[in-house]
Amino acid sequence: MFFSRNKTPGVTWLVVGLGNLGGEYEHTRHNVGFDVIDALADTLGIPVQRLKFKALTNTAALGGEKVLLMKPTTFMNLSGEAVEQAADFYKVPPERILVLSDEVALPPGKLRVRPSGSAGGHNGLKNIILHLHSDLFPRIRVGVGQKPHPDYDMADWVLGRPQGADRKAIDEAVKRAAQAVEVLIREGPQAAMNRFN
Repeated sequence: MFFSRNKTPGVTWLVVGLGNLGGEYEHTRHNVGFDVIDALADTLGIPVQRLKFKALTNTAALGGEKVLLMKPTTFMNLSGEAVEQAADFYKVPPERILVLSDEVALPPGKLRVRPSGSAGGHNGLKNIILHLHSDLFPRIRVGVGQKPHPDYDMADWVLGRPQGADRKAIDEAVKRAAQAVEVLIREGPQAAMNRFN
């Protein structure tokens, strides 16, 4: 179905889950952003598989807004390329670009909602900040826990799949993060922070 641009309001929010495409990355710590998008897609009953703006996408009504759900296909470290293309096309400002990512500095299952902030060492966030020339975008970070000892390779840790209690905690957090997306869009970052941090 096609809509003429003057009758239908365009996308007013981007909701971007960070991760890497491919079976070997599915349900790894680094892919929780993708998992949150999948949880939203399940709730909304829509597939996120239309290739556009270097991302798998679909539009949805969420929190009273028209939202573009995105899973960049660029690999994590170049996520900003996809975000910049979609933001330019829909003229969406940074404060309406919600980014979902993993966070090793948080215990497994803990959520941290923020209206803006630094990349905190996360390469996906770093690249988005670079491409948007701004860090003034809201983000929801899902705790995946710290590596077990200092010598453990960080890449091996984030590209590993959590097990047992960690898996359960992260799966629950993914569902809560999907709820937090709707609250943040409907009521603003402060409301989401009060309820989910």
